[in-house]
Amino acid sequence: MRMRCLSLGCLVLVCEMAIFAHSVMADEPKPTLRAGIIGLDTSHAIAFTKTLNSDAPKPELSGVRVVAAYPQGSVDIESSVSRVPGYTTQVEKLGVEIVDSIPDLLEKVDVVLLESNDGRPHLEQALPVILAGKPMFIDKPAAGSLEDVIAIFELAKRHGAPVFSSSSLRFGPAVQEIRGGSIGVVQGADAYSPCSLETTHPDLFWYGIHGVELLYTAMGPGCETVRREATPNVDLVVGRWPDSRIGTFRGIRAGKSGYGGQAFGSKAIASLGSFAGYEPLVVEIVRFFKTGKPPVEASETIELYAFMQAADTSKANAGAAVSIPDTIRAAREKALEKIVALGE
Repeated sequence: MRMRCLSLGCLVLVCEMAIFAHSVMADEPKPTLRAGIIGLDTSHAIAFTKTLNSDAPKPELSGVRVVAAYPQGSVDIESSVSRVPGYTTQVEKLGVEIVDSIPDLLEKVDVVLLESNDGRPHLEQALPVILAGKPMFIDKPAAGSLEDVIAIFELAKRHGAPVFSSSSLRFGPAVQEIRGGSIGVVQGADAYSPCSLETTHPDLFWYGIHGVELLYTAMGPGCETVRREATPNVDLVVGRWPDSRIGTFRGIRAGKSGYGGQAFGSKAIASLGSFAGYEPLVVEIVRFFKTGKPPVEASETIELYAFMQAADTSKANAGAAVSIPDTIRAAREKALEKIVALGE
């Protein structure tokens, strides 16, 4: 009897020790994820680094720190090239190591922010990150062409590498409430944003992306056709969704500009909101880096870029309606050819 009691006591003691050890481990902070930046030709690189490397970050922004950066972004867009030296100095002052190549960067980091303002090198820059299997956020524009956008997401899928891309406008509180059903079923939406052009990119990729992202956040995917009217001062792009739903984007190049719009729902009409700063996007990036789960489906991002590509095709054809599925199909063929050429 005495031996049984001693054994029971030992068992209780062992259980208590196990529970204590588990509670201690649960209370231990998780390791900080080391983030690396590719491209220092955009102010986003500075803004994101200041937020993530804050001495006292909010809980939802903690656990990720920028530790290294590879400066090269664009090689021929002067507005981007001229920023690199100054932004490199700024990011160094925030405690970030400057490295000489993307392979060097990948040896030092767990997750990647692809920040090059020029979308054309994004496929080349993203490929080694994808092959390394590291989670990656790609800032706007996701790439310099629709086929490159598709190629990036296809390669990420093949290699099991978590990737997402978005404008910060997607995560504004007002449009997120609309996306969540606050005004019922969205029957239509009108979005607007600045829309400066860059000759090396499809017209809306460079800055119109912000307003188009607002539109897609409210409307969701499924757009069937796109028509565009364009003048030197403004673009008006009309998308037709199923069930007779219509969404429009106004790209502004003259007069007063800004970000916003209206959504028309089955229960109410509401503002899409305006630019809410970068923090809501950075919160989503941090959550993505920790979970590996993108907050935006690749298929929606691809369709969003197809909307903008189709707008260029419509402009070239005097405002004729252009099919989104056909646009994606044609670009996918080119994307697959490009992937083969890359040896993937």
